[in-house]
Amino acid sequence: MARIAGVNIPTDKRVEISLTYIHGIGRGFAKKICEQVNIPRERRVNELADSEVIQIRELIDRDYMVEGDLRRDTAMNIKRLMDLGCYRGLRHRRGLPVRGQRTHTNARTRKGPAKAIAGKKK
Repeated sequence: MARIAGVNIPTDKRVEISLTYIHGIGRGFAKKICEQVNIPRERRVNELADSEVIQIRELIDRDYMVEGDLRRDTAMNIKRLMDLGCYRGLRHRRGLPVRGQRTHTNARTRKGPAKAIAGKKK
């Protein structure tokens, strides 16, 4: 089992797909990483040599912000907006949609389950 950036990536999948299990690496970055390390697209993780795994690990550590660092950076950006008291920060603080979506109906993902209002039914 290969461990890259603190994540155990699945061994039975292709390298390009397995790398997407790391937070901060999507399909595009995974494809670039495979090209930079010269790994063919159809190669699977369990077929990789130890030297190739080390190359991938070093490349990710050097060039990409992933996992804990990325999560911390995102959390700090949100905290900065909240401390500023700007509109986006207030929306984060209240747990409402940040990017202009309607809240009269929908927005259940951000607002949580619907709460019943007494005397509302006609």
